[in-house]
Amino acid sequence: MQDIGHILDNRVLLVALVACLIAQVLKLVVEVVKHRKLNVRVLVTTGGMPSAHSALVTALAAGVGQSLGWASPEFALATVFAIIVMYDAAGVRQAAGKQARILNQMIDELFHEKPDFSQDRLKELLGHTPVQVIAGSVLGVTIYWLARSAY
Repeated sequence: MQDIGHILDNRVLLVALVACLIAQVLKLVVEVVKHRKLNVRVLVTTGGMPSAHSALVTALAAGVGQSLGWASPEFALATVFAIIVMYDAAGVRQAAGKQARILNQMIDELFHEKPDFSQDRLKELLGHTPVQVIAGSVLGVTIYWLARSAY
């Protein structure tokens, strides 16, 4: 149980998680402004503006750099990790979302005359556009910058 207390003392982790949480809440705000209705499901889904993954990993990398040094191997590791996560969000997962959209259209067209066919639809909003990733990264760095006195 004492180990949990040490985890909660990790300011780098807490600031990164706060950046992620703020990004998720901002998704809810964007959803309300865009569609004029409250959809709390966006709080726990992937995709959308801004990228919570990007906010998390950039705040994490910046916190590691501030705490352990910008030339440290740990900062290098956190930065490479952040780049991989952001590339995946804007590249691989976005492509998978596009494929899901096409497959869903194909299923709709093939089985439109068979209402008894009840196949679950594939999730289409998986990844992010580059703008959403950049916005998440800017948010992560901003949250780090606002909290930098905590390090």
